[in-house]
Amino acid sequence: MGLAGVLLGLALLVWLAFRGWSVLLLAPLAAMVAAAFAGEPLLAHWTQTFMGSAAQFLAQFFPLFLMGALFGKLMEDSGSVSAIAQWMTGRLGTERAMLAVVLAGALVTYGGVSLFVAFFVLAPMAEALFRTAGLPRRLMPAAIALGTSTFTMSALPGTPAIQNAIPMPFFGTTPFAAPGLGVIAAAIMLGFGLWWLARAAATAKRRGEGFGEGAPAPVDAAAEDPLIRERATTAHAFDPAEIHRSQPAEMSPSIAAAALPLVIVIAVNLLMSFVVLPRLDTAFLAEPRWGATSLSAVGGVWSVATALAAAIVTLLLTTGRRLPVIRASVDAGANAAVLPALSVASLVGFGAVVAALPAFALVRDWVLGLGGGPLVSLAVATNVLSALTGSASGGLTIALDALGPTYLRLAAQHGIDPALLHRVAVIGAGTLDSLPHNGAVVTLLAVCGSTHGKSYFDIVMVGIVGALLALVAVIVLGSLLGSF
Repeated sequence: MGLAGVLLGLALLVWLAFRGWSVLLLAPLAAMVAAAFAGEPLLAHWTQTFMGSAAQFLAQFFPLFLMGALFGKLMEDSGSVSAIAQWMTGRLGTERAMLAVVLAGALVTYGGVSLFVAFFVLAPMAEALFRTAGLPRRLMPAAIALGTSTFTMSALPGTPAIQNAIPMPFFGTTPFAAPGLGVIAAAIMLGFGLWWLARAAATAKRRGEGFGEGAPAPVDAAAEDPLIRERATTAHAFDPAEIHRSQPAEMSPSIAAAALPLVIVIAVNLLMSFVVLPRLDTAFLAEPRWGATSLSAVGGVWSVATALAAAIVTLLLTTGRRLPVIRASVDAGANAAVLPALSVASLVGFGAVVAALPAFALVRDWVLGLGGGPLVSLAVATNVLSALTGSASGGLTIALDALGPTYLRLAAQHGIDPALLHRVAVIGAGTLDSLPHNGAVVTLLAVCGSTHGKSYFDIVMVGIVGALLALVAVIVLGSLLGSF
């Protein structure tokens, strides 16, 4: 009965979330269903297990949600994201429209701009490029997804994406965990994705398929759609409803001024991880008033949060004067962090309740009993949970909350570097999370004016198949050569 309750609660969560119900209500409801079937005390699980785990997630990661959303909003309102995208498309031209869209998305998201901000800025530009180049509209979502939602989210070392930060407290790693393997994984994702898009474009050209008819991409309508909002807020760290709740600058900055904050994010993140924090005396963290923790548990979050804060200050100093109302942009950015953080925390609370039930021992034993060793079972666990929740960050946190200490112990027994666990977990969470119910997929299709029927297969190829190939390569190379 306990396992049936877990499955029923999960099915209820997935089905109603896809229909647009708020995860803030669904997650505790699904958790109570699972607890009721197991005969466990409901109120204790709600206020102690569920809320305790959700609160811990917020305590650890809300600074990253806040800084990331604020930085993304300021980059958008200052015109910096548009300036970078226009510069990239101008350099590559319409004859390489596909590559221009991919690289523009990759540049801004690796520099710390929120995924959804990139969606809403890139979609109109991609539409203009694709129309001029005669490329099918249906390929727009896959091109944007490849640049924003694959290798810059999970593979490139140092990426400030929340998914790359989540394993750090569990494994004591940095944002640059397994950098060599991360670069190899990124090259596989990018190379396979570009090959697939070129193949799809060539096939469309042979068939005489052009851009197609239809109204301009409904970016504004998508931002205001409450159904899209509910689905989107569990997928990434930005509330789409805040996209238009400020005044953008009338003129874009120079490419140097626009790109400088992105450089600051990467540079400060690197310096904090390998130069500043290792030289600090952080013995005080072991005291109870600081949570009896260690630098390895908090250093990664400190590095990314400091890097984003430094980039925000740099942006305000260089392009802040272009913002018509700075307070409006700052408020919108801060507000954009709240609902996604609470939504993902609710998913984490649901996972904590499930992990506390006696029936979860069956699931744990099944996952750990998979052939191939800890790396394979970790990849399967993060894949499955991210797929079911439709959230890479939610699925990853649930998996590591329940099994993180176990995998760390197994890694010590098998001589596996925790950095390798980190990279496998992040790439694993960023593969099957892109199923049809994923909020980022739904939002991307909406802003591009396309549908699942027209565009989802290409998203699968660039976002799932390419990522799975990279994941296999990292596991094989990591097993043979270790972390590097």
